Amino acid sequence: MMSDDRSFLERMGIAPTKGAGAKPAGAPIRENGLGVPAGFEKLSTERQNTRDSPKPNGLSFGKEEILGTSQAGSGLIEGVDTTVQSLGTGDLADHFLACAKLGRYLTVADNSRFIITDDFKAQPIIPEAYSMAAIFSKDYLVAQSALLPLSISANQMSVSERDKLERLFGLIEEQTLSDQVRESAQTIREQQFRDAEIKALEAELGERMTPARLRYRQFLNVVKQLMDRKITPGSFLDEFRGFTQDVAGRLDFGIYSFCLDRLFGSVRAPTKVKKLLIIELLKYPPLIRRELISNVLVFPGQTRELLAFIRYMVTSELGQNVAIEIELLEAFKQRRLSMMDIQSSLAQSECI
Repeated sequence: MMSDDRSFLERMGIAPTKGAGAKPAGAPIRENGLGVPAGFEKLSTERQNTRDSPKPNGLSFGKEEILGTSQAGSGLIEGVDTTVQSLGTGDLADHFLACAKLGRYLTVADNSRFIITDDFKAQPIIPEAYSMAAIFSKDYLVAQSALLPLSISANQMSVSERDKLERLFGLIEEQTLSDQVRESAQTIREQQFRDAEIKALEAELGERMTPARLRYRQFLNVVKQLMDRKITPGSFLDEFRGFTQDVAGRLDFGIYSFCLDRLFGSVRAPTKVKKLLIIELLKYPPLIRRELISNVLVFPGQTRELLAFIRYMVTSELGQNVAIEIELLEAFKQRRLSMMDIQSSLAQSECI
């Protein structure tokens, strides 16, 4: 999991700054004034001329599908609807670009959950969305997964289409946030999209993710013990810390956040445990902390006591600026504010 200490509003590309938007520390990308890597305006233009591209089909992941196993969610979310919304039918590439402007992890089109690696294994989405995910995803496992369908499609392309794909892979190499994705894209392109290289990438992803997913399933049993009052809140917190340590960087962010969403959404999880988890989340890197805490604030059914506790702890422990950042993202997730609303508000404040 990666840290990002830059201002939330600067990463959105809407804070008043001089010159082009600053780039994340260590990220070898060139940006325009919107905080978006240079060269991507033409991708948007090309999409206007290719509206016959296949649109994303509806995808639905319950607890079994998210983990690829019928044993996945045992005991975690009894009595809770585990079906999340589909990827949607809009222009997912534009949506990913909007996520990048917000400095966020990539979400599905309706913002109901984060993109996970399995999303790229199900049904095809528009090619530009795959490339956007490979470049903009702050979760390098998701970014590498997005390379696979693009690579596989090369064998069905004409010469001219394949030339365009090679240029696209060159752009991914230049602009991606992930060194692993850069190396993978370069290797696949240089090897002319051979099946052996694509299968090697797929195997590498499996080796990275399988142990973390197994550890996730083990943690679900601990959650069940908590729900059944068989372990104390303190013991559960120790298990949670161990689980987080074991899966950090090896389990895609979407699955990790899914786990936390269901914990906070369960009426069977004691309020004391939820408060202890919030205290843990306060220690996370800024970007991850902001996503997870705002998720809790917008999750339906939270008690007033818990919401008041979260807001108090954020303000007292992290300061008013961080509290405002989280409130802005919370409002955005609830569709109470848009990027344009925030931008207009900032412009007005500058004129005062």
